[in-house]
This record gives sequence, structure tokens and C-alpha cells, in this order.
Amino acid sequence: MRGTLYIVAAPSGAGKSSIVNAVLARDPNIRLSISFTSRQPRPGERHAEHYHFVSAQEFEAMVEAGDFFEYARVHGDWKGSARQSVEPFLAAGKDVLLEIDWQGARQVRSKVPDAVSVFILPPSRQALESRMRTRGQDSEATIRQRLDAAREEMSHYGEFDYVIVNEVFDTAVEEMCAIFLASRLRREPQVARHSRLITALLADEG
Repeated sequence: MRGTLYIVAAPSGAGKSSIVNAVLARDPNIRLSISFTSRQPRPGERHAEHYHFVSAQEFEAMVEAGDFFEYARVHGDWKGSARQSVEPFLAAGKDVLLEIDWQGARQVRSKVPDAVSVFILPPSRQALESRMRTRGQDSEATIRQRLDAAREEMSHYGEFDYVIVNEVFDTAVEEMCAIFLASRLRREPQVARHSRLITALLADEG
């Protein structure tokens, strides 16, 4: 049975990575796809754990070679999900989560129409700005740029299957876990998972 592809997107500062990490810690049945990026690592980020950090030239060579499942230019840098990080696991029946932006999500949906997509919103624009500043990793100019970009990103929430408002962190984590559980209980994957049981239950014993 082929695995399910999950897409999670959000504007910068909405708490996407924190929610995803908390969900992954609770749900061992989902594998996170580690994205490639051409930007420099932020403090505390490690290669092959948070991202695969490559040069812009290396990234563009991978694009030319058709190595990416999806890719986009985000805040002036390239970011994408390599096919080898996604397709083999789906084919083996494993669920894969893509933590990407709306541009990448649009590309993925065109290739995998049955992907399950989730968009995370902040409780207010003030909260979004506060979270960006609390990280203490970006300059004032970068923060203003990200706030402007966030409004554009949030305008695409309607392209996603589910929307979570990250007001209370623990609640947002519970809601995302509920989405994954409900997805696994859909008729088609349940029929594939329990085909023998269903056949036995419906067998004519007369």
C-alpha cells in the first residue's frame, strides 16, 4: 500500500517547525523529508538534520537534472524537496511529511492530487511579528521583509485541505495529530490495510 504524502505550510514565524517536530515525536509512522536549500545555516542549524545546505550553483544543477520533487525561490534563496527524499518512502508504504511553502505545495498537489495539505495561521499579525523578533536571528530589515511576505503567503490558505490557528501550541499539535489520524481512517487506505478482514466479514458462509 502506497504511503500518504502530507504537506504542511505556514508563513515564517507561525510556529510550523515547532508543531511539526512535536507531532513527529508523537507519531513514529511519519517521516519528515529534509529539504535542500541554498541559504546559509542559521545559528544551531545542522546539515542533513535541519536542511541539506548546498550552494546556489549546486541547487540549480540539481534542478537541471530533474532531481527535485518540488522547488521554489523563497526570500531570495532556493528551497526544494528532492525526489529521493520522498518517492522511495511513499512506494514502500511509508507516510512522508513535506514542510514547505505554498509555492512548493502547489507543485506537489499537481503531481500528487491525493496529498493531504495543512496550513498553519498565527492568531494575529502582532503575534507573528513577536515570534519573529523573539528568535533574535534576523535583522530589522529582514523581519520587515518577512512580515510583508507573510501576508502574501497567508492569502493562499484557501488552497489547503485543513487550516490550524496556532494560538495555543498544545492544541495546535493535537489538531494536527487528529488530521493525520483521520486521514489514515479514510475508506480507501482502510480497505487496503484490512482487505483480508473485510473479505472474511463479507464472506457468504451458507
